[in-house]
Amino acid sequence: MKRISKITMETKDEKRISQKQIQAFHKKIFDFYNKHKRDLPWRKTRNLYYIMVSEVMLQQTQVPRVIDKYNEWIKTFPTIQELAEAPLEKVLKAWNGLGFNSRGKRLHDAAKIIQKQHKEKIPQTPEELETLPGIGPYTSRAILIFANNKDLATVDTNIRRIFIHEFKLDEKISDKELKAIAEKVLPKGRSRDWHNALMDYGTTILTARKSGIKSKGKQSKFKGSRREIRARILKHILDKKTITKKQAEKFFPETTHKIDEILEELMKEELITKTKENKYTIRETK
Repeated sequence: MKRISKITMETKDEKRISQKQIQAFHKKIFDFYNKHKRDLPWRKTRNLYYIMVSEVMLQQTQVPRVIDKYNEWIKTFPTIQELAEAPLEKVLKAWNGLGFNSRGKRLHDAAKIIQKQHKEKIPQTPEELETLPGIGPYTSRAILIFANNKDLATVDTNIRRIFIHEFKLDEKISDKELKAIAEKVLPKGRSRDWHNALMDYGTTILTARKSGIKSKGKQSKFKGSRREIRARILKHILDKKTITKKQAEKFFPETTHKIDEILEELMKEELITKTKENKYTIRETK
């Protein structure tokens, strides 16, 4: 069987990025980072569980909103065991304010799986991590990068924008091609600092507004959305223990969204359940 060389498998963009360019790129990003690195609580730990919490919280949520919630969460659920054994209601109360409450439930579910199937030891490979609820390709790698400094490459919105700008790539470049470039420019042994540096640079210097490079997916407006209705229904239940369909409908009298469908959606996601009295309450976990 004829062996295919790495060179023939490289994309055109990979081939044209020289080692000299990579070295200059490293210097630029690390010089910035050494002077302007952000002081974030999850950067002060190597605890896999704490890093996993921060990465799930940071999905689709801005850093300033996450800081206090992260600190509170670690105090409330300091170990995988305590999170796994906590009732869902307590978990959702701790998550409340971050949005996308289903992420909090998936993190709770992941903790239960880790406790039962992995003896409370968080998996140490991207492939194993991706079998857990709420952990995708980016998050699985980020957890291992920031906790263990593993020589892995991962690409989020900020990193994608930086690569496109710095190497003059087509904005339509595929995820697969970007990942290959990220692996090529990764400074071995410095993965943790490298990814932190890229994220800080993309957040503070090369923003979407300054670069003109659009994100692949833009989050829809919260006001009037299904997300707002879901969040308000759950908050009411957490505050008052139950809600009826009529009460939920009174919150949004002019909405075009069907409240009964949203309640069904929350039930399918196992966030809430319906009582014999036709009231909705937080689902009890086993």
